[in-house]
Amino acid sequence: MDAKNCFHCGIEIIKKDEIIYDNKSFCCNGCKTVYEIFSQNDLSCYYDFEKAPGATPQEIKGKYDFLDDEKINTKLLEFQEETTNIVSLFIPHIHCSSCIWILENLQKLQKGVSTSQVNFPEKKVRITFDSSKTSLKELVYLLSSIGYEPYISLENFETGKKNVDRSLIYKLGVAFFCFGNIMLLSFPEYFEVEEFWINQYRGFFRWLIFALSLPSFLYAASDYYISAYKSIKSRMLNIDIPIALGIIVMFVRSTIDIVLDYGQGYFDSLTGLVFFMLLGKLFQQKTYNFLSFERDYKSYFPIAITKLNSDGTEIPIQVYDIEKADRLLIRNQELIPVDGILISDTTSIDYSFVTGEAIPIEKKSGDKLFAGGKIIGSVIEMEVLFSVSQSYLTQLWSNDIFQKKIDQKHKTITDKISRYFTPILLLLAAIVFIIWLFIDVPTAFNVLTAVLIVACPCALALTAPFTLGNVLRIMGKQKMYLKNAMVIEQLAKVDTLVFDKTGTITSNKKSAVEFVGNELSLDELSLIKNAMRGSNHPLSRKIYDFLPNVPKVEIQEFEEITGKGIIAKANDTTVKIGSAFLLGIIDEEMSQQTKVYIKINNTFKGYFVFDNQYRKGVIELFDQLSNKYELKILSGDNEGEKETLQTLLPKTTELVFNQKPEQKLEFIKHLQEKGKNVMMIGDGLNDAGALAQSNVGISLSENVNVFSPACDGIMDASQFSKLGYYLKYSKNAMRTIYMSFGLSLLYNLVGLSFAISGNLSPLVAAIIMPLSSITVVSFVTIMSNYYAKK
Repeated sequence: MDAKNCFHCGIEIIKKDEIIYDNKSFCCNGCKTVYEIFSQNDLSCYYDFEKAPGATPQEIKGKYDFLDDEKINTKLLEFQEETTNIVSLFIPHIHCSSCIWILENLQKLQKGVSTSQVNFPEKKVRITFDSSKTSLKELVYLLSSIGYEPYISLENFETGKKNVDRSLIYKLGVAFFCFGNIMLLSFPEYFEVEEFWINQYRGFFRWLIFALSLPSFLYAASDYYISAYKSIKSRMLNIDIPIALGIIVMFVRSTIDIVLDYGQGYFDSLTGLVFFMLLGKLFQQKTYNFLSFERDYKSYFPIAITKLNSDGTEIPIQVYDIEKADRLLIRNQELIPVDGILISDTTSIDYSFVTGEAIPIEKKSGDKLFAGGKIIGSVIEMEVLFSVSQSYLTQLWSNDIFQKKIDQKHKTITDKISRYFTPILLLLAAIVFIIWLFIDVPTAFNVLTAVLIVACPCALALTAPFTLGNVLRIMGKQKMYLKNAMVIEQLAKVDTLVFDKTGTITSNKKSAVEFVGNELSLDELSLIKNAMRGSNHPLSRKIYDFLPNVPKVEIQEFEEITGKGIIAKANDTTVKIGSAFLLGIIDEEMSQQTKVYIKINNTFKGYFVFDNQYRKGVIELFDQLSNKYELKILSGDNEGEKETLQTLLPKTTELVFNQKPEQKLEFIKHLQEKGKNVMMIGDGLNDAGALAQSNVGISLSENVNVFSPACDGIMDASQFSKLGYYLKYSKNAMRTIYMSFGLSLLYNLVGLSFAISGNLSPLVAAIIMPLSSITVVSFVTIMSNYYAKK
C-alpha cells in the first residue's frame, strides 16, 4: 500500500496516527488545526502556491508567558504609540511563496492586525497591530499555531547581537578539503604511475577517493538539491535544477566506474565543481551584503537637525552626529530622527511615516517621542534617548505605504530569461547527451554535466541588481540619495522636468531680504522671529536669519497654512505672516516682487520683500537641459519674477505662477495624461502632493529635516547644478545593464559551444561559472565608475 503524506506539512504519515479531515490526510491534530484555521478564514489557497508548504505546529503552552511583562514588550516593540504597535519578528520557517502569502494576510486570521510585511531574505515579518484588540503574546501564539513560531531572544534585543549564518563557509571548507585530498590521491592516475598501483592499492585508493567525495556530495552540495527539490515541487523551474542534476549525474557515473572497475571516475572534477560553485556563491553573497551595507549606512538622508547648546544657541548638525542626551530643536513639519523625551509643554505629532495614518497624536512634556514622527504646529525641544539609526530611517522612507508602482523592465527581462532558460537548457542537455551516447558513452556523461554547469545564468541574474546597487552607492557619494534602485530606471525614462521656484531654483541669503513699512518695536520683532522659528518654509528661514537676535517668546498657538503663511499667538497678541490672500490685503504692486506681509492684532505693519538670489549655475543647467527635456517652472508665488526668469532661462521654459499645492498636483497629472514621464524637483513642503504624483519626485535638502515620504530621492541643495549629470548617469546605468546582459549571454553561448562539442570538462565548466560572475561584476563596476567620472 502506498505511503500517505500529510496534506499540510508533507511528512510521511504512520498509518495508526493518520487523521482524516475534509477528505485529506494529516499527520497530527496540529496540522489539521492549521488547515481548519485557513479554511474557516478563506485562506485555503495557501496550498495552491506550493504542495504541503506548512510546518508542524509545536506545543508551546506557557513558553511565551514572559510577553505579559510590559517592560519586555517595550524592548521588543520598535514603535508603540497609543493603540498602534509595530514589531519585527524573526521567523526561521519562512521558505517559500506560500509563507509570504499567509504571513502578509495575518489581518484575516487575527483581529487587530492592520498590516504585515515579509522581508524574505532576512526571514522577518513586520507587523502593525492595535494593542486594544490584540497583544504581542496573542500574535506570537497565532504564528506558532500555524507553524511559523518566531525566534525571540531577549539577549539579541538587549545587546544588539545578531546570529550570523556561517553554513556556506562550513560547506566551502568541506568542499575544499575533499577536493584537495582527492586531487592529491589522483596524482598516480594522472601520471600513470603503474609501479605504485600494485594489486590491492589501486582499489583501496579509489574507494578512499569515493569516501572523501561523500561529504562534498551529500553535505557541501546539499543546498542545490534542496533548492531544486522545492523548485520542482512548486512547479517553478529554477537554475539550481541543472546544477543539482549535473552533480548527481557525475556522482552516479563515477560510482559506476569504481564499482565495475572501469576507472577511478570523476570525483576530482565533482568535488572541484562543488568547491568552485560554492566559491562563486560566496562571492555573490558578499557582493549583496556589501551593497546592503552601503545602502543602510552611507546612502541615508542628507538631512541636518538643529541642536541646542547649553547656552541656548542653535547649531545645525548632521543626523548621524546626534548623541544621547543632546537637546534638539524640531520645527513644524520636521521629522523626529531619534527616540527622545519631549521637553516643551505640548505638541502634535503625525506618525504617517511609520503607520501610514496621518492622525495627529497629542503629546505633553515628559512623554516619549518615537523616531519617524513629524511635528505639526509650534517648534519643540526634545532630549535624545538613543543615537540615530540610519537603517531605521531608510526603512521608514522605503515603507511600502509610500511606494509607487514602477514598471520594472529590467526585472522582467531577467525573469523571462530565467523562466525559459532552465527548460530550454534541460532539453538541450538531453538532446546532446543522446547524440553523444551514439558517438562515445564516457564523453556523453562529461558533455551532459558540462552543458548543465556552464550554462548557469548566475552572471545574468547578478547583472541588474549589482549595476543598480553600485550606481545607487555612487549617486549617494555625489549627494543624490535615492529611495531604491528602481528609481534609477525611472530617471532614465524622464522627458519632462518641473521645478518649484522658491527654495528650489532660488537660494537662501540674508542680503536678499528687506523690510518695508512701519518701524517694528522690540516686542513685535520678538513675536515675528519666534513665530518664524517654528517654520521651515524657505521664505520663513530667510526672514528668521534676517531678523536680529531678540528675546525668546513662548508661542501659545501656532498654525502654518500650506502655501499661505503662519498664524501665531503669544501673550494675547496675534500675528499673521504670509500672502496678501491670507491677510486679506489688496496690494496694487503685488505683481512686482515676492513679498511676505505682516499683520499684528489685525493692524497691517508692512512686508518683507525678497530680491531672489538664484542658485549658482542655474542658467547653465537650464540651457543644458533644454536640449533634451521639456522644462517647466511651477511656483506658488506671484508673477513678480516672470520677466527676470524669461530673461535668464531658455525661451522654451514654461512659467506658471500663483499655483496652490493642489493645482501643482493637477498640473503634473495633466502632463502624465499626455504621455509625459515627469520629474518634479521641489522643497518637499508645498510640493508634497506634486512630488508624490510625479514619476520621479526629488526633494531638495538645504540643512533642513524636511522631505515628503512619497519623494523618490533627496538631493543636497549644493549639488543642484549637477542635475543634468544625474539624469545622464541614470541613462548610462541602464545602458550598462543591457551591455552586461549581452556579455553574460555571450559567455553562455561560447561555453555551450565548447561543452556541446565535447571540448569542455565539467571541472573547467565549474571554474568558468564563478569567473563569468566575477567578469560581469567587474565589467559593471568599471563601466558605472567610468560613466560616473565621465
